[in-house]
Amino acid sequence: MIRCFFRNSNKLEVITDLEAFEANEDKKSKVVWLDMLHPTSEEISFVENTFGIDFPTKQESEEIETSSRYWEEDKKIEINSFFLISNEEGAHNETVSFILQGNLLISIRYKELRAFEEFSKRFFYAPREFKNGYYIFSQLLDIRIDADADIIEKLSKDITKLRKHVFTDYANDDEEILEKISSLEDLNMSIRENLTDKQRILTSFLKSSKYDDSSLRNDIVIMLKDIKSLIDYTEFNFERLDYLQNIFVGVLSIEQNKVIKIFTIVNVIFLPPTLIASIYGMNFKILPELDWSYGYAFSLALMVISAITPIAIFKKKGWI
Repeated sequence: MIRCFFRNSNKLEVITDLEAFEANEDKKSKVVWLDMLHPTSEEISFVENTFGIDFPTKQESEEIETSSRYWEEDKKIEINSFFLISNEEGAHNETVSFILQGNLLISIRYKELRAFEEFSKRFFYAPREFKNGYYIFSQLLDIRIDADADIIEKLSKDITKLRKHVFTDYANDDEEILEKISSLEDLNMSIRENLTDKQRILTSFLKSSKYDDSSLRNDIVIMLKDIKSLIDYTEFNFERLDYLQNIFVGVLSIEQNKVIKIFTIVNVIFLPPTLIASIYGMNFKILPELDWSYGYAFSLALMVISAITPIAIFKKKGWI
């Protein structure tokens, strides 16, 4: 699917019919944004032939080298940026490609992304605020950065909630807690990777000579400051998760020690009676108590006393 946004006087219009767009030469010169979602080979060929642009392949757009994420040529800038997708199945970074040529922005993506729909609404509401493709590109990233900040805020609350659970509601759900900690670490790592990618891109974009607009540059500087603070917060979240994992291991060790303590106490309590029973159970002829009429009662009493004595000592020491 392709959406062609173009200015008509002070209004913004969008066309999704390629034939109608191709038939109107006047509209081609007024296009400011081409948003391509799951582009077909026909749509790619149309844009390449109409605007003289070579599209990167999906494999090329997903390369992680810095030179593959942002590069400039004589007439255009090509950018590959991460957009975080977080759902019940987990979180991962989806690459979106941008091409800036003149005042035109072309975006190529293969997933539905909320940032694009949100910006489309803003664009229709206030088209004058976005003079060209450079403004559109920066606003798309700004919306995504705000969304990343919201995810980090929720992640921080989840860490706090899990910490309280470990301390107050621990119920031997060891695997569930470890899986939750691992899931939060993966999400935090994806966010950090996403933000670091945008930081590199915007730093290069700020140095570009393809545009000369102090207002736009100021916006980018503010975005870079926001990104830095968010990256610092992800580092703080890593420290909290590491601390939480250490706490959980400590709590787990305490619970295991309690179990071992119970078995140890039971062994100590039953060891003296067992010893007494073993002594009088020996099959020897010379055992004075065997012929004693009170021998059986004496041995039972001795076994009970030997069992009660450790319990009394443990209670006095505060061990049980």
